[in-house]
Amino acid sequence: MSSDPGLRYAIPSRIYTVEEVIKRSRFITTAAHAPDADAANAFVGSVRELFPDATHHCWAFVAGPPGSTAHIGMSDDGEPHGTAGRPMLSVLLHSEVGEIVTVCARYFGGVKLGTGGLSRAYAGGVKLLLQTLPTESKIKRVRITVRVAYPHVENLQRLLEDLEALVEHEDYGEEVRYQIAVPATTLETLREQLAQLTSGEGVLE
Repeated sequence: MSSDPGLRYAIPSRIYTVEEVIKRSRFITTAAHAPDADAANAFVGSVRELFPDATHHCWAFVAGPPGSTAHIGMSDDGEPHGTAGRPMLSVLLHSEVGEIVTVCARYFGGVKLGTGGLSRAYAGGVKLLLQTLPTESKIKRVRITVRVAYPHVENLQRLLEDLEALVEHEDYGEEVRYQIAVPATTLETLREQLAQLTSGEGVLE
């Protein structure tokens, strides 16, 4: 894995839910993939519909790489200020998962937890969820065009496969042109190996 979390990082692979009962209150924490703020807000709405009779629907999201604060959001949804959304967000920001939204539906059980207890409960729900959350790897890709002569096509195809490059468009004219999306971490490797394979005749543009 790259040392730069902006180039390759874990994201939720599906909607996932955990539940805890703390002093008779039910805390149902659900997470989903959130590539942007719109997706995060839409998911919050869907969880509200799923648990319409919950006392609170507190949430937090990081719509970017792990630890990035460029696109974040949170809400205490009626809980005492700072006792729900912020603790949830803090856990997300210190995790190794990006592009994630979490919503905690709380059903009040009649026993007050106090501000400290609430903060621990909401943060704890997110921590518990992250321990078993199914994830997949997201790779930051760069879109470029590769041009080679026909004799080099077979070697180029093997190279692109080795480097996890996605071929998005192929054009076979006087020469072969591939529009590809290559992991940013392997761009220089592609440049170097293409030059070796084609004796300097291959072109990246």
